Amino acid sequence: MKRKLETVLRLVFVFNWKSAALFLGTGAGLLLYFRSEKERVEKLREEKAKETVKAYGKPKIGGPFNLINAENGQRFDSTKELGGKFYMVYFGFTHCPDICPEELDKMAEVVDIAKEKKEPLVPVFITCDPRRDSEEIVKEYVKDFHPDMIGLTGDQDEIRKVAKSFRVYVSSPPSVEEGEDYLVDHSIFFYLMDPDGKFVDCYAKDTTAEEVVSSYEKYYKEYYDNQKE
Repeated sequence: MKRKLETVLRLVFVFNWKSAALFLGTGAGLLLYFRSEKERVEKLREEKAKETVKAYGKPKIGGPFNLINAENGQRFDSTKELGGKFYMVYFGFTHCPDICPEELDKMAEVVDIAKEKKEPLVPVFITCDPRRDSEEIVKEYVKDFHPDMIGLTGDQDEIRKVAKSFRVYVSSPPSVEEGEDYLVDHSIFFYLMDPDGKFVDCYAKDTTAEEVVSSYEKYYKEYYDNQKE
């Protein structure tokens, strides 16, 4: 009787040890599986989120425009003249006392640094004060900032339409006497556009030239890396 009991206990011990080992092994396997699956799902979620940002993350800003090139008085078709190039747009006016000159100086600095890095960028100035900013005035004005800067003007309806497409706020007195001085209130941003004419990013007044260049380099590399795929 005692021998039978010892045998039973031995069998129970062996059974429990094997069960525990099997249980622990199965549990560890399941834990590893669930961790792996969780990481896989999280990675897929992140990739999906990135694609969503690429597709929907940027607002609809900009678009094709047709204005007058102050350099030659000819119509300037952005699709034809700027297609295949990164370009940066700034809306301002030639009578601006300080902010516009400061921002255009900054734009010129960004363009020069980008050129040194062999990542060309076209600077574009669009007047938001066409009543005073004639072709000749804009032509001379942009020369003070950079030889590559393109100065554009047009009639008030044309300028208003382009400004609206870029979501630029512009406000000027509705009626002024001939020769009367006035200021134009407007948004203060650079708009970076890619070679397909699509909006990439915008930079506020407090963004330094170095920060703009750093941001532009990233977009430049990303765009041309995608062209290789």
